Amino acid sequence: MKLIIAIIQPSRLDAVKEALTRVEVHRLTVVDCQGFGRQRGQTSGIRGRDYGVNLLRKVQLQIGVNEEFVQPTIDAILEGGRSSDQGEVGDGKIFVLPMEDCVRIRTGERGGEAI
Repeated sequence: MKLIIAIIQPSRLDAVKEALTRVEVHRLTVVDCQGFGRQRGQTSGIRGRDYGVNLLRKVQLQIGVNEEFVQPTIDAILEGGRSSDQGEVGDGKIFVLPMEDCVRIRTGERGGEAI
């Protein structure tokens, strides 16, 4: 089991959800977040002065998957998350972490069956 965490542009969320649906990944958690990477934030002008706003709005996806769904999930996020054919700075990142256990609260099922 793996936990896939993806940070994407908010405008790409619908495209990523559609791509995930095509590979039969139907469960995800979406979290609004802020951050910056190579984009270095943005500059905002207030009363004639420029101020740096170092945090940009992003969306974090959290998806628990069994091993056979790891690569299809990554491919779907890449497909839906890129803003152009080659991609652009700020399109996001995907992190793949080992997931030790998963428990379905309703039934108590554990492991891959709970996902």
